[in-house]
Amino acid sequence: MSQQKGDVAAYWRANLKLMAILLVIWFVVSFGAGILFADALDSIKIFGFKLGFFFAQQGAIYVFVVLIFYYAWRMNQLEREYDVHED
Repeated sequence: MSQQKGDVAAYWRANLKLMAILLVIWFVVSFGAGILFADALDSIKIFGFKLGFFFAQQGAIYVFVVLIFYYAWRMNQLEREYDVHED
């Protein structure tokens, strides 16, 4: 596996950018929708519960699990793109 120093740096930049985006999404959903905007979201109902309550109790967890699977899938793509995969 011969790599250029620039390729490794670009790989880590892409990795850090992906993590930053996913962490912002996680923060907005968990803290924003569950706490900051809960009162505004409570006017909407989902599964019989107010949306703010739903995000605080269940919705943020569902989003977090989806983000985990997306991160694993996207990292596999990045590893192949920058030729740092383990296959």
